[in-house]
Amino acid sequence: MGIFEGLKVIDCASFIAAPSSATALSDFGADVIKIEPPGAGDPVRNLPHLPGYPISPHNYAWMLEGRNKKSLALDLAKPEGQAVLRKLAAEADVFITNFPPPVRKKLGVTYKDLAPLNDRLIYASFTGYGETGPEADKPGFDSNAWWARSGLMDLVRETDETVPARSMPGMGDHPCAMSLFAGIVTALYQREKTGKGTQVMSNLMVNGIWSNGIYAQAALCGATFQKRPPRDHALNAVTCHYKCADDRWIILSLLNEEKQFPVFAKVIEREDLLADPRFENKPARHKHAADLIAILDKVFATKPLSHWRKTLDGNGLIFGVVGIPQDIPNDEQMRVTEAVVPFADSELRTINTPIFIEGAKKVQPRMAPNVGQHSDEVLAAAGFNAAEIAKMRAAGIVA
Repeated sequence: MGIFEGLKVIDCASFIAAPSSATALSDFGADVIKIEPPGAGDPVRNLPHLPGYPISPHNYAWMLEGRNKKSLALDLAKPEGQAVLRKLAAEADVFITNFPPPVRKKLGVTYKDLAPLNDRLIYASFTGYGETGPEADKPGFDSNAWWARSGLMDLVRETDETVPARSMPGMGDHPCAMSLFAGIVTALYQREKTGKGTQVMSNLMVNGIWSNGIYAQAALCGATFQKRPPRDHALNAVTCHYKCADDRWIILSLLNEEKQFPVFAKVIEREDLLADPRFENKPARHKHAADLIAILDKVFATKPLSHWRKTLDGNGLIFGVVGIPQDIPNDEQMRVTEAVVPFADSELRTINTPIFIEGAKKVQPRMAPNVGQHSDEVLAAAGFNAAEIAKMRAAGIVA
């Protein structure tokens, strides 16, 4: 029995951010109906087939975004399909959409359209750039509205001369999904107090500047921005990253420098650095950071990552591995903490949503459905009889 057992959710959204908020609700037991267009379904199903994506016999993108859900293939371009959706919304607890506002108006699925049908409905709206203003109707993806618009794309490149950095698929969408999930849960709490539903709103742009909050706030304060130096001229050698002998990278985070640097010098067998006037104290190390980086580059280049992990671990030294995706399947910490969990109906594993509640067990993930796999089941549960369902199938309204 999950926390949201019995909660009826309609995922009338596409791609990643908004549908992933429904996935989070499903992990805690919510019954999620995924509305998809007949035929190809949600476009995220096609993501692994695009050029440059990892090659696999499994549809890994859809496995992650579509797990636990029931798929209803419904043609919303037809009035009869819109009528089915309104009937479902009238009995739902949560309705999630990221359709652009003009599309919602055309389909009759705006908040103003659905709220009168169900005064307890939580209507979760996700957009690219917000609900109002000159860009309200503008579509957006996380690569442009979250990553690029927020300044992150510009800031994470090594120097001002380096080209802006590309984002990864879903890199902004998944954190945005947690914002929308939080909004939905907050609205459900309000409904417990008032008995009334409401509209919840979030967007890619605001999540982007929230993610880049420190520098965004600096800009709002009129701060003067300084050029970011390249890695080998970073301002602090012990918060820098280094290449190991096997071409893997490790990053140091020795913020308690006065205490940690002597320990660090000892474990890497370079206690001679402590007697070097350039590195004898924190101000000196910062002044001569480039010199220390050059020395540490040579030190770390002598041994593989596995050696340095073992050497630095257990000495109060904070560091991290610059991970690669291929590390994840064998990461014991991710397995033990259930960051990665097995499917209930497959030998494969998937990524857990990043929220855990003491005493509340999540639903074990179920494989994502085929397009329209549950159409008959969902329609029957909504009160349509077999003849009505057959008629809708024959007319192409459902599939």
